[in-house]
Formats: sequence, C-alpha cells, structure tokens
Amino acid sequence: MAETIGTATVVDWITRFRDAVTEKRDWLTELDSAIGDADHGANMSRGMAAVVEKLGPASPATMDELLKSVGMTLVSSVGGASGPLYGTLFLRMGMTAGAVTELDAAALAAALRAGLDGIVARGKAEAGDKTLFDAMAPAVDALDAGVARAAGIADATRAAAKAAAAGRDSTTPLVARKGRASYLGERSAGHLDPGAASVTLLFETLADAIAGSS
Repeated sequence: MAETIGTATVVDWITRFRDAVTEKRDWLTELDSAIGDADHGANMSRGMAAVVEKLGPASPATMDELLKSVGMTLVSSVGGASGPLYGTLFLRMGMTAGAVTELDAAALAAALRAGLDGIVARGKAEAGDKTLFDAMAPAVDALDAGVARAAGIADATRAAAKAAAAGRDSTTPLVARKGRASYLGERSAGHLDPGAASVTLLFETLADAIAGSS
C-alpha cells in the first residue's frame, strides 16, 4: 500500500465528504435543530457541493492550492459558524502542506494539526465545550500517535476516524459552553453535537479515500 497520498486522493476525499454530508444532511440538521439553528446539514451539504463544483475536472496540481481552494470556497458559501471553521481548517492545511504533490503520514498529520490550531484560534474551543473540537482533537492526536509508532497512513487515518467517532459520542452528555447551543444551558445535555458529527464524517471519508487509493 502506498505510504503517501497525492492530490487525486485528496480530491476523492473531498468528494466522499460531499457525498457523506449530503447523505446525512437531514440527520445533521436534526441534531442541530435540538441545540442550534437547524441548518448545519443544509449548510455543509451546500458548501461541499460548491467545493466539488469549484474543483471541477481540472483540480489544482499542488496541495497548497487545492486545499486553499477548498477553504476559500467554504468560507464564501457556507453560512453560520461552519463556513469560517471548516474554511480555516482547509486554509491552514494548505499553508502547512505547501506546494507539493504528495503527503506522507507525518505531513498529513502536520497539516491537520495546523488546521485544528486554526479552528482553536478562531473559535476558542476547548475539550468538553461540546463542539467539533471534541471530535477533531482526539482524531488529530490519534493520527500523531500513528505517525509516532510508524503506522502506515491507512492505519493511522483509520485510527483517527475511530477516535473522532468516540469524541463525537462523548459530546452527548456534555453541557455546551460555546456557540448557539450554550444558550440552552443544561438543556443542551443529552444531544449529540452536530459539528462533532460532521467532523467524524470528515475523518471517516479521509480513511476511506486512502484505503480506496491502494
């Protein structure tokens, strides 16, 4: 199995993520209707559709341009908090990846870590706030751990997806401390965070795309 991913695999990832948020749009919106503005599914579906359309048949040849294109499109086409947060994720990933055509596991992990740092800088979220951070931080940590133990890129990203899912599920009992959900106080407990749910789809489709590229 290849130990690097090229731009074609990243495009496949983005396309798979578009398909996943479109398929799960109603579920994401249902989650958001309980503790937010009831628009997360619609926003993510619309935004990712715009991203795939923007990439088109002639995607950028380097990782930085490809990921920056994704980020800029999300910022300009997604409403609510999702656009700026997901846009920042991909913009920071692009800045860190650089003008290369392939990423190994360490470079992918570094790009995702930079993306997470960008989300934290923008949203000031911490563990336990009941946000997408609660899924993304464990996923990035798991990816780093995979790199440290010299796991292959496929195994490392699969571990990251599992960590994201566990982080997503951990948000259910939490009382929200950030975003619209925080207005509900104790009533926000008992509901899965929609942002953590979409981040889990992001990592699951990344692992699927890498497995499919072998």
